[in-house]
Amino acid sequence: MKTKLFLIYLIISSTTLIAQKNKFWLYGKLKDSVGIVKNANIINLKTNKGTFSNDFGDYKIVVSVGDTLQFSSVQHKTIYRIVNNFIYRSEVLDVFMISSRYELDELVLKRNDLDGFLSLDLKKTPEDRRAKALKKTMNFSNVNMNVIYNGDYIDQRVRPPMNNVDPIAMFAGAGGGISIPFKYSERLWALRRDLEFRQKFPTMLLSEFGEPFFENDLKIPRDKYYSFLEYCNPLGIENLFKQNRKIELINVLKKESYAYLLFINKKED
Repeated sequence: MKTKLFLIYLIISSTTLIAQKNKFWLYGKLKDSVGIVKNANIINLKTNKGTFSNDFGDYKIVVSVGDTLQFSSVQHKTIYRIVNNFIYRSEVLDVFMISSRYELDELVLKRNDLDGFLSLDLKKTPEDRRAKALKKTMNFSNVNMNVIYNGDYIDQRVRPPMNNVDPIAMFAGAGGGISIPFKYSERLWALRRDLEFRQKFPTMLLSEFGEPFFENDLKIPRDKYYSFLEYCNPLGIENLFKQNRKIELINVLKKESYAYLLFINKKED
């Protein structure tokens, strides 16, 4: 009896190990007849998890033997690939995408009364009265621009009103610096642009790196994405994103993800 139980335990353990072993990272590149294919969708139909190809056509996704992958793009036909043992041993799957062809609806050319001669066809074209009236109204060829009318006189003694938006300028004494009326307006617009960027920064960062990067690489829960970015914000991740220093930004996120996970786990305990 003990021998049978031991054999059953060995079979269950070996099955579990094989299932865990079959789960691996699959890497590959997407190409077509022109070159690389970027921003294509790759979905594991068994786990309903996906990713997309980067600017170099590369992708990576977690799969197991027997999973079905779907490769799709707006300009290409959808392709399906099953992960077999050969793919499991190589851990690489390059896919050649086939471009889609869109057929236009049938175009019917109807006969008309035109003769094919411009001078004769212009006479048969109906007259557009609105366009003719507008052209006549906007014709200034007979207007003498050198004549000064009564309404054109400008009194040089009247000075136009000036709006001073500088609240400190009224207190400036003799010898003070030249005031710049719109400097505070420029600062205000700069602050507004900075605030708008900060509001859109989390969404832009998630769109740039993709949710699989946060979920699979950083192990950050989906409901903690924005909290994690706010946690990393004092480290200057917004400036790194503005300066397109993506490698340094990724290193900061990877380094701080471990500390953040420890922080939220202690907080929940």
